[in-house]
Amino acid sequence: MSGLPKCPQCGSEYAYEDGTMYVCPECAHEWAKDAPAGADDARVVRDANGNVLQDGDTVTVIKDLKVKGSSSVVKVGTKVKNIRIVEGDHDIDCKVDGIGAMQLKSEFVRKA
Repeated sequence: MSGLPKCPQCGSEYAYEDGTMYVCPECAHEWAKDAPAGADDARVVRDANGNVLQDGDTVTVIKDLKVKGSSSVVKVGTKVKNIRIVEGDHDIDCKVDGIGAMQLKSEFVRKA
């Protein structure tokens, strides 16, 4: 046993030290050596103006957004109610009236 902690993201036992960080070679997750074990940092998602977004908020689209795989467009000023914050590049999961369920990037919305 190497005495190094397992990766908190994937559980791999092959983590290694790199300066002041631990690195997992399997999932490429990096975390600080001085981070307490099991401490998950709460992810903070902010809109285009820097306001913190939470589940259930209402947001307004600030740019025309083309819907991939369709000829539809989400127009500027479209209000989206009851958003849900999710992990990933598109960090807002929502239902847009007239279009349906989709995911948005937080940088293209502002809190209503």
